[in-house]
Amino acid sequence: MNNGSRRVGTAGWSIPRQHAESFPGTGSHLERYAARLPAVEINSSFYRPHRPATYARWAASVPPGFRFSVKVPREITHTRRLVDAEEPLDRFLGEVQALGDRLGPLLIQLPPSLRYDQVVAERHLSGFRARFSGLLACEPRHESWFTDAAEATLTAYEIARVAADPAVVPRAAEPGGWPGLVYHRLHGSPEIYHSAYSEAQVTAVACAMSGDEREARQAWCIFDNTAAGEATHNALQLLAAL
Repeated sequence: MNNGSRRVGTAGWSIPRQHAESFPGTGSHLERYAARLPAVEINSSFYRPHRPATYARWAASVPPGFRFSVKVPREITHTRRLVDAEEPLDRFLGEVQALGDRLGPLLIQLPPSLRYDQVVAERHLSGFRARFSGLLACEPRHESWFTDAAEATLTAYEIARVAADPAVVPRAAEPGGWPGLVYHRLHGSPEIYHSAYSEAQVTAVACAMSGDEREARQAWCIFDNTAAGEATHNALQLLAAL
């Protein structure tokens, strides 16, 4: 993979005070962030909709090579639990397309209580694919999703399964599903959202992203250990290692 296919960033583009000197001193938070890191994951879309004009403004604030991944709304994944979700999905896709060519993967994070049901999964994912042809990543968090049957379903609809830390089962720590995209989400461990990753751990992620034998079209790593600002430091470390 060349450098353009490796994307490193954090969940959200806030710049912690302790790392401010690593970024330009002028511009909006997003402009300053995008001057150093090549990608970001928009998590606020999970909680509330954003107007297309807002997405368009964000897209205009970043360099051409920058990419946004966007988290699918919780109304679809947590409230409706993938059932009868066509209306909110259409609304979301209509909004997010305003990112234009700055749009990266859409992230489907499932609730920990949502078991794998092949009928429900295939109905929703086939409908999603009928509406959206771009990159998709799914982060399931119930152990029933880490089976050959679930992997086959994700692969059939060209959806990558997130490699997550902490992992709910050992298989969850490794990328799965469709091999055209690798998407790491590192939440911090042992204390989720807080703990920093060591230099050795970051180096291991860099090696995994550099040497992926599946020849993925893109490899992403998003640090979600944002509560104490460690995500920013780890993302800069990983970018340097790559």
